[in-house]
Amino acid sequence: MQDYYEVRWHGRGGQGAITAAKILAQAAYLEGYKGVTAAPSFGAERRGAPISASTRIGPQTIMVVSQVENPNVVVVLDHTLLKYDEVTSGLVRGGWLIVNSWRHPKELDLWGDFNIAAADATKVCSGLGLIVAGVTVVNTAILGAFIRATEAVSMASMEKAIRERFSDSQAGINLAAIAQTYEITRLERIR
Repeated sequence: MQDYYEVRWHGRGGQGAITAAKILAQAAYLEGYKGVTAAPSFGAERRGAPISASTRIGPQTIMVVSQVENPNVVVVLDHTLLKYDEVTSGLVRGGWLIVNSWRHPKELDLWGDFNIAAADATKVCSGLGLIVAGVTVVNTAILGAFIRATEAVSMASMEKAIRERFSDSQAGINLAAIAQTYEITRLERIR
């Protein structure tokens, strides 16, 4: 168990970044972390507009409630958001950038002292029918890439969190999305 994780989530309104931040916090608590927080960053959000959220997990109680500025991990639910500098801003040296993309991490044309994980969560979720109001919802699937890259929480803790949050039928499809995304996640570590 690492001492402390600060995770910043970037997505578009309706993709479930805020829900994913909360699920990760719940899984971390079930994993044994004593300090967990999850918070949205509110502005003039609307469906499709860029949004962010944050998760902090640590072995002790967390008293910080501000937005994450220097994350260990940045999770990007929509690869088109990579064009904005603030997405990777503050990402610590050796941290993880986790991207929902069909491209290999080397093909993302990103430069920095951070590791990159990429997985086509959209394809996984489309194949499983995880679509709400015509939008493919990738928030739970990308948690598989998070687990693969960081090993911050176990698949067992994530499964418990998912089963506590969703009905049996919805838990099953979300767990399948997490497992499939975990398997297809490609990692590129800094040298």
